[in-house]
Amino acid sequence: MRDRLILLPGWALGCAPLELLAAALRGLDPALKVGIEPLPLLDSGDPQDWLDELDASLPMDCWLGGWSLGGMLAAELAARRGERCCGLLTLASNACFVARPDWPSAMAEDTFTAFRAGCAADAGTTLKRFGLLCSQGAGEARALARQLVLGAPSVSPDVLLAGLDVLAALDTRQALHVFRGPQLHLFGGADALIPAEAASALLALLGDVEIGLIEDASHAFPLERPHEVAASIQAFLHEAGDD
Repeated sequence: MRDRLILLPGWALGCAPLELLAAALRGLDPALKVGIEPLPLLDSGDPQDWLDELDASLPMDCWLGGWSLGGMLAAELAARRGERCCGLLTLASNACFVARPDWPSAMAEDTFTAFRAGCAADAGTTLKRFGLLCSQGAGEARALARQLVLGAPSVSPDVLLAGLDVLAALDTRQALHVFRGPQLHLFGGADALIPAEAASALLALLGDVEIGLIEDASHAFPLERPHEVAASIQAFLHEAGDD
């Protein structure tokens, strides 16, 4: 199924932010079957529970990709499946979303803790703030933020908090080392949630994977710059398919 790509969305905003990218990919290669699969609606903060559900529901022998949290889950699932995964691509996905002593190119722990507390107190207000953070750095940031929030599905606060706990718990460095298939990791140069330095840190960690930085792009670059992102992905898939 090297002609099938499954994309996983990020936290809280649903599948809508990836729809323009999926359409752009289909336009570049009509033979490519692109699907966007929602994240599990679980109230568990254990990443393994989320991965078990995804592993049971997603087809084998396809390309796996995702945006932000979706990309981190795709990385773990790719490592779990090994040769049963054609390749991996991540969009605005850090190896660790929350900074650790050995991975400082990430969100400060106190910033994340305050964000989670805000979500627990008022999920609606926090979601609007999250939309603004995702769009910060874009040319039309406020319009992009409105688009992100308006397309977000209605999800229970418990599921939102569980998603944040999964985001904080994930450390994909081992998974990225273990997975031997082709990998592409794209970052936004103006991302307010993931430092641009994460791109060089990941390159230093892995060395033999493709890593790209989209200049002046926000965290929501799959929606902000879908055609540019699609062209990078299509070139990666074509090159990997020729190997």
